Amino acid sequence: MSHQEKKSELVTEIVPNHMTLGQAADQLFPARKFQDLQVRKGSQWTARMLVVVALFWTWSDRSGLKERFEWAIRVAGKIFSGLVHPGRTYQGFIKQLQKWESELKPICITELRTVMRRDLSGQWYIARYVVFACDGSRVELPRTRSNEAAYSPKKATKKNRKGGKKNRRGKKQCITRSKRQSEQSIAKKTNSPQMWLTMFWHVGTGLPWAWRTGPSDSSERSHLQEMLPELPENSLITADAGFVGYDLWRSIHDSGRSFVIRIGANVRLLKKLGCAREYDHIVYLWPSAVAKKHQEPLKLRIVWVHNGKHRMCLATNVLSKSRLSDREIVRIYKARWGVELFFRTFKQTFGRRKLRSHAAENARLELNWSLIGLWSICLLAQRTLAESGRDPCRLSAAAAIKAVQCTLRDYRVRPEYPEEVLWSMLRVALLDDYKRSSSKTSRDYPRKKVRQRTGVPKILVASRAQRLAVRELTEKQHEFQLTA
Repeated sequence: MSHQEKKSELVTEIVPNHMTLGQAADQLFPARKFQDLQVRKGSQWTARMLVVVALFWTWSDRSGLKERFEWAIRVAGKIFSGLVHPGRTYQGFIKQLQKWESELKPICITELRTVMRRDLSGQWYIARYVVFACDGSRVELPRTRSNEAAYSPKKATKKNRKGGKKNRRGKKQCITRSKRQSEQSIAKKTNSPQMWLTMFWHVGTGLPWAWRTGPSDSSERSHLQEMLPELPENSLITADAGFVGYDLWRSIHDSGRSFVIRIGANVRLLKKLGCAREYDHIVYLWPSAVAKKHQEPLKLRIVWVHNGKHRMCLATNVLSKSRLSDREIVRIYKARWGVELFFRTFKQTFGRRKLRSHAAENARLELNWSLIGLWSICLLAQRTLAESGRDPCRLSAAAAIKAVQCTLRDYRVRPEYPEEVLWSMLRVALLDDYKRSSSKTSRDYPRKKVRQRTGVPKILVASRAQRLAVRELTEKQHEFQLTA
């Protein structure tokens, strides 16, 4: 530890915990950002107070939503003792949060993004790109009529194919039902409500950037296309084999963004199409339906890698190796795994595996503000680590969450030692650096899935008819440009 780090820890000011929490709220969401928002006359809530209480509400480690609110309102009342005390009922708080979410949420997200870019600038770029991983996950909900109506998957209308469904080994799956299971229990299980969450996760900082929610059968590709305008310039998206398709990749390419996406056996590519100078790593995505609409093929570059078990194929629209090398492509795709770890932190460590709201609209509020709450904790911790000269990438989210929740729980206490102050605890919220001699995974893990292999894409040599069609399409586009 350097002399500067020791000095910064020695001068940590010891103040009551509620004052430290007030400092954290001021750093994240300054009061000036909410000055233009005017609430109705007679309301006990202000925009800033609503945000601070919502933040503490998500930070609390209490078991119930009402208990979390009651604790958050006590802390906020202690911090802002000179202001008018806000409403005291949980129902009133949720009602006001629903009313103002469309204005408060964009302000909070914009402020968090600004702090990320300003204070964590050293982690902003990877290989000269602003890299975002995109992935989706499901969050469980209470089985209420409201949640079932809003988030349960739609009932399938198509009949199963004749012969039944086949498993990965080619054998027919025999659908049987236990004698103890009734028709009601089966219907109840299939109608279990879950909310789908699709997220853009900033790879450099390990923090969220944007997200969309919907029913459990939502399209994560559609969510990605909706979030494209929220990405900054020079962005690169990395994703797994679920994010494939001509329309999706064309929308990313036309928006000026780049991508590195794994492709599997469900993708058919062409080579030697004659559009330009040919190289071994250059292929084209040009489905028959797209060709019939006289749309141009999408030119891609592929990189073959081996993960130790089988071959993988990565596709990108960055054609030049000088702009993005093969080694950088592999590095970026490996970093994509971090979004899976963030989902695990959100569900298990932060306790959001199953939400607690019984009303569908309240469940959406709970999820959105829980993500803002976890984002705020990790951002505070990374800023503190960077200021103390430590590597923010080594942040232990579990230790940071524990430090914040401990401070919130003991908000009346004035710490006796500097090490008990929130900022001191965040400075040591680091991952352990010892080397394990064995895996942490249980060999009898009961919920391990047997996933079907993604496979590799089919790469075919373009036929003569396809080459002629491309040539005609190119000539028509050239004539149109000349006449225009």
